[in-house]
Amino acid sequence: MCEKPRVNLPICDFDKLSYEIRPADVLLVEGRTRISEFTKSITQSPWSHAVLYIGRLHDIEHPILRQKIKDFYQGEPTEQLIIESLLGSGTIVSPLSRYKMEHMRICRPSGISKADAQSVIAYAIDRLGYQYDVRQILDLGRFFLPWKFFPRRWRSSLFTEDSTSTRQICSTLIAEAFRSVQFPILPIIKETQEQNIQLTPGNPRLYTPKDFDYSPFFQIIKYPIFTLSENALYHHLPWEDTSEKKV
Repeated sequence: MCEKPRVNLPICDFDKLSYEIRPADVLLVEGRTRISEFTKSITQSPWSHAVLYIGRLHDIEHPILRQKIKDFYQGEPTEQLIIESLLGSGTIVSPLSRYKMEHMRICRPSGISKADAQSVIAYAIDRLGYQYDVRQILDLGRFFLPWKFFPRRWRSSLFTEDSTSTRQICSTLIAEAFRSVQFPILPIIKETQEQNIQLTPGNPRLYTPKDFDYSPFFQIIKYPIFTLSENALYHHLPWEDTSEKKV
């Protein structure tokens, strides 16, 4: 019996992506779940999820952090790992291969030092076990809708910082991790009275996955399933013959 061919294959090359990805890279995922579709609709973006790549277990330099990873993940030590915040699961460690069949791209923090990359990872590891902030994702939905539909007080959670909170969403976790080493994502740029440039960090609770794509401080890296060249290789792609389907 012939195996039925798969449809809707991802348009990125997972093998190349998994080979080239580096610790502290942010990976954007175009999810297909209901919560993914909700996120994409309210943020007007194809990216519904962001995860932080932390490498393999031996890439984690501090032994205490390595042990914490082991406490939260019982897979193979050679597995490539990510940290993510998921509805229903909270902040967890997952294998990179979890998203093998999804469309993804890498957002690489430009020029980040190795020490700061490890600090970003350490920040995320320290928050393993945090719960998912359902209130925040709902408030983001209200925030992106016109003001007249909802009273201002319904958005109050987005503009308050609570250092004791143990709830978060995926993009806020990553934004806070980079903020901890003063790495910019989408800072507010001001000119001082002395005509100098001054940066103010953005509110991490307002960040969504697309902001890492939009940020000028992250290098966007794509690995399409077909590699094109300057010799018009795209003319030789295996396009479906639709000539007989034309009316």
